[in-house]
Amino acid sequence: MKKIIFSLLFILINLTGQSHPWKPAHYVIIDTDGGIDDMRAVSMMLASPNVRVLAVIASPGALSAENAYIKVRSMLNSFFHEGIPVGINRSRIYNSKNLPVALQYRWGDETGINPAVAPEYLKIISDVFKYEKTKISFVCLGSLTSAAEALKKIPEFKSQVKQIVWSCNGLNDTKGFNFSIDNNAASEVLGGIIPVKAVKSTDNFIFYDDFLITGLEKINTRYGKNVLRFMQSETAKSHQFSLNINDELIPLYLHYPELFLTIQQGDNSEITPSDLISLKDRYLRILKGETVIKNQVIKELPADPDFYFDDIKPFVSEIIEGYGEDEWQSGVLANELHRHLGVFAIIGVKMGIRAREYFNTGVDEFEVVSFAGSVSPLSCMNDGIQVSTGATPGHGLLTVRNDSPLPSAEFKYMNHRIKLTLKPDLANKITGELKEINFVYGLDSDIYWELVRKNAIKYWRDFDRHEIFEIEVIQ
Repeated sequence: MKKIIFSLLFILINLTGQSHPWKPAHYVIIDTDGGIDDMRAVSMMLASPNVRVLAVIASPGALSAENAYIKVRSMLNSFFHEGIPVGINRSRIYNSKNLPVALQYRWGDETGINPAVAPEYLKIISDVFKYEKTKISFVCLGSLTSAAEALKKIPEFKSQVKQIVWSCNGLNDTKGFNFSIDNNAASEVLGGIIPVKAVKSTDNFIFYDDFLITGLEKINTRYGKNVLRFMQSETAKSHQFSLNINDELIPLYLHYPELFLTIQQGDNSEITPSDLISLKDRYLRILKGETVIKNQVIKELPADPDFYFDDIKPFVSEIIEGYGEDEWQSGVLANELHRHLGVFAIIGVKMGIRAREYFNTGVDEFEVVSFAGSVSPLSCMNDGIQVSTGATPGHGLLTVRNDSPLPSAEFKYMNHRIKLTLKPDLANKITGELKEINFVYGLDSDIYWELVRKNAIKYWRDFDRHEIFEIEVIQ
């Protein structure tokens, strides 16, 4: 009997440890100096649901910290990840060369981005440690300057950083670019108490060949399209370095360590790719976001239009192409849960996906307060929010307010809080249409529900989630 009880306890303990199917394997802070390979590496980590990017630090190296900040912030904004904090290391230890290729290429729209108002990087790191207790990986795509300073000035750094993953030419190659930016910092970090995993680059191997470019052309994610845009640019065509793989090896190593050779040197280790051919396929898989199993019961929802009812069939590919598979799948599941196709359920889906996008989170990762109330049709928005965010009453993450119902919700992630509200003119238009249909046909009429369904499909197709909401930063 004691053996049975012990076995049950063991199973329960292990189930508890694996009870959150959406928790990413890697929580990271990325430190970048704005190199072209950094852009591709950051895109990969943002693309993967198995990595949570908590913050990005812009440090001097290939570019000045100020120019690196502009590159990073512009790209995050272009991905609609406005909520990912970016700090800046204004240290003048290294006089950046502002490498022409890196400086020339724009990661996103740089209009209005002012590095003078960027937050200081040590504060950004401290804030992350205050609100995120998961052990993190500190990813260095340039020098170890920021890591060395954080080790000295942030007491929690030693306990909350489980490893420093550094892109370099090797632990002992003091003349390598990322090492030579700040030799003193490198020596301090490599001799410290946090293990350093040095992921070595491969300068002489053409990674971005026709196979990879063809694969990139088939990816329908903004991250894959971003890398493809660079590879098809005149900047990429003008420089051999663009065809090599360097910093991108870090996200590949985090996901597929079995394709790398590890040589231990004390507490630190050198990591070298052992199968670059196989890594090409894995590279594409990361940019597709295919690094975790997303569903719990079904393997996948079909994207084939023939799978769906005739009235929605013509719009399936258009919706997926325009808004992504995540919104499509959430919309399908939300309306199955809701038991009819409803406009405000679709609005809730789009609102939840937009909030997740803003913070670049997965599901079950933030608290939501919905102001949609408990009276339909506006309250139908709550079902869409639940499915798209995983914030449900069962998880204790969704609260519904009934005072002054509005198509609005607050989303809290770590110490940040935003409020999304459907634009008033759109809300009035939808509400007016529903009232008119109800007045003419009544809720008990099949015609009423047919027209509601028709409107829901129309707005699912026509409403771009990046254009229909007002976003207020509260905290």
